[in-house]
Amino acid sequence: MSSGEDSLIARYFKPLATDPGALGLTDDAAILSGGADDIVVTTDALVEGVHFLGNDPPETVAKKALRVNLSDLAAKGATPAGFVLTLALRNVDEAWLAPFAHGLGDDATAFGCPLLGGDTVSTSGPLMISITAFGRVPRGSMIRRASAQPGDRVVVSGTIGDAALGLAILTGRMAVNDGAGRDTLIGRYRIPQPRVGLANAVRAHARAAMDVSDGLAGDLAKLCAASGVSAVIDAGSVPLSAVAHELMMQGKANFEAAVSGGDDYEILCAIPEDRFEAFTRAAADAGLPVASIGGIVAGAAPPRWMNEKGEEIALSRLSYSHF
Repeated sequence: MSSGEDSLIARYFKPLATDPGALGLTDDAAILSGGADDIVVTTDALVEGVHFLGNDPPETVAKKALRVNLSDLAAKGATPAGFVLTLALRNVDEAWLAPFAHGLGDDATAFGCPLLGGDTVSTSGPLMISITAFGRVPRGSMIRRASAQPGDRVVVSGTIGDAALGLAILTGRMAVNDGAGRDTLIGRYRIPQPRVGLANAVRAHARAAMDVSDGLAGDLAKLCAASGVSAVIDAGSVPLSAVAHELMMQGKANFEAAVSGGDDYEILCAIPEDRFEAFTRAAADAGLPVASIGGIVAGAAPPRWMNEKGEEIALSRLSYSHF
């Protein structure tokens, strides 16, 4: 490790490493006590120009990098325990690093997920931030994708499609005159809201769950494929924000873009019918809206999306894909 790297880590990231197991970032590893719990591990990388824009504020980039991982933990029913960070930087730009570290530290504190360690490297390519996050669940209680059963309700949190619209605004593909609505959509793209408040409800009531990162349509197809089932979805029940609905009414946005655009970071789950009421009560107690959008059915066919006339909607694209 170079002295320059030592200095960078000590200045910006050692103050974030508050867990005793981080050892003050003075070692090559950290200690995370498992106790009687299972440790859930998830990792996501953000690449400049792919997951965030080069002119996005650095504090929002930091928050997004951590929050996309917290979203995965919430969908598994896990409580955040800590994370490790890898940064690939073109140069040591203190004007960028200071707000990045500040935003990361704010979220680490707010979500109870301290920095445990990591690595910094130089690159001639795009900026890259990779976070591996750890969470805890009582032994044997993590909620998987692969357990949905026919008869379960398909339930999703929050609203769908806002982040994709925010990206369309930022890249100049769509103009929105409503300033407040514009800010809302851009905010949903830049700073996801991981549904950590739903983790206990998911663990108590969901049979299968995952977060919506690549698009609701594509992620539902993944959940169904993992579980060996299919689904029938009422398109009119998919929750939309007021601004997204208005843009659709104006013809500036469409339903397919909303359910395939990605970056929603909501929770998608399969809830047994006899647990649905308890799940909605728990979600309401947590102050988080959830919507029942369809049901799991037997079969191996892709999920079917139905309009208000009972006609199937043909989706030409299900989700964002890197390759």
